[in-house]
Amino acid sequence: MDLKKKIIDFCKSIGIDKIGFVKCERFYELEEYFKYKKSKDLLNDFEEDTIENRVNPKLIMPQGKTIISIALPYMTENIEKQEQYFSSYALGEDYHNVVNLYLEKISTFIEKLGGITETFVDNNPLPERYIAMKAGIGFIGKNNCLITEEYGSYVFLGEIITDLEVEESTPKESKCGNCNKCIDICPTKAILSIDTKKNIKGIENNSNICLSYVTQKKNLEDFWFKKFEGRIWGCDKCQDICPFNKNVQNSRIVEFQPKEYMKNPNLEEIIQLDNKTFKEKYKITSCGWRGKNILIRNSLISYYNLNGYIPKLEDIGSPYIKEYYEKIMKRMKE
Repeated sequence: MDLKKKIIDFCKSIGIDKIGFVKCERFYELEEYFKYKKSKDLLNDFEEDTIENRVNPKLIMPQGKTIISIALPYMTENIEKQEQYFSSYALGEDYHNVVNLYLEKISTFIEKLGGITETFVDNNPLPERYIAMKAGIGFIGKNNCLITEEYGSYVFLGEIITDLEVEESTPKESKCGNCNKCIDICPTKAILSIDTKKNIKGIENNSNICLSYVTQKKNLEDFWFKKFEGRIWGCDKCQDICPFNKNVQNSRIVEFQPKEYMKNPNLEEIIQLDNKTFKEKYKITSCGWRGKNILIRNSLISYYNLNGYIPKLEDIGSPYIKEYYEKIMKRMKE
């Protein structure tokens, strides 16, 4: 049995059916792409701005020969969004921990085959979606999401770099065609014209004004408040409208089962959130890394948008929360 089949069969045995392989080499074809984004100020604060770090996996593992890309589906059921909502990807357990567990199992298997490995879950500067596209996992849509045939864009990505040489997979071509539904529905028009020549999507996607990013910003300008509508964390507009996300296969990964309090969030509870409740309920989700104050701030904004007022808070301990509370109170009086 060849090396590629051994790894694929092992992945299937642990429940992973989306796996592909890319040669570990510098992505010269992306250099102009990242230069363009940097020159147009299209990179947000969470993105690496050193171009060489983005395009050269050899900086991570000089002896690396193959990048293994995996995708784990997270949509376990059809969910009807409430007026106030968390993005679908945040409803279950923190995907960083879950995906990492699968990557560790694969890494252990590869090491038994004689290889060395480095694993990544959304914690490296490499272009994950581009790697997944080259690995044949799916194609990159106009909304800049990686879209798979079975699960749509409802997937989390992970990567392993190894010094073992594995046969490359065949890249996926874009299937968006003339569809512009995600562009039309984007609340902030963050999805602009798209470069389709090399299947490099998002060359003019402005992540700085994408509400998924904006809801996570620490320093939030007042003009964003109204755009939040009922959002507590993230934005799913461009995914929910995508034709490739209709009738997708559900995930069987139990850790991604939505928690009831995330599916039907209680704004009053989150506004009054204390450290104990945060650690027990919200820190274990994919939005927990940002801390409780961001969730409290966003819930205050969403509560105001949905009700026209906010609950009266006394003895606000956090200067950060007090600042945004006073900003919203000021808007109420205008």
